[in-house]
Amino acid sequence: MYPNGYNVYKSNSVNYASKDQLLLMLVDGAVKFAKIARQAMLDKNIKMAHENIVKTEDIFTELRASLDTKVGDWALQMFNVYGFINEKLFEANMKKDVKVLNEVIPLIEEIRDIWYAAEKKAKKA
Repeated sequence: MYPNGYNVYKSNSVNYASKDQLLLMLVDGAVKFAKIARQAMLDKNIKMAHENIVKTEDIFTELRASLDTKVGDWALQMFNVYGFINEKLFEANMKKDVKVLNEVIPLIEEIRDIWYAAEKKAKKA
């Protein structure tokens, strides 16, 4: 049997991506999963909301773990921001509160935008 072309492409995209590309994939995924969770909550699909909030939490847990907080204040600040995001995601999940998701999604999008800007700036350097 032949593997599904999309799955092969997706696997290769991750396996051969640079660290910068992987970071961007993660933050894109965080935005996507948070928005899916919000819509699932609005649709009263609690299981789907939970699963996607957990995916978003997992991404920020990984981002937090991968930060080297010894390199500067910005890294420690990002560490704290990632922790805050995870706290809000946990709260949204426990309370099943779409308002909390509505508060945290713009912050997740801002994190994504910051990393895209940093990657673009690094390419020019």
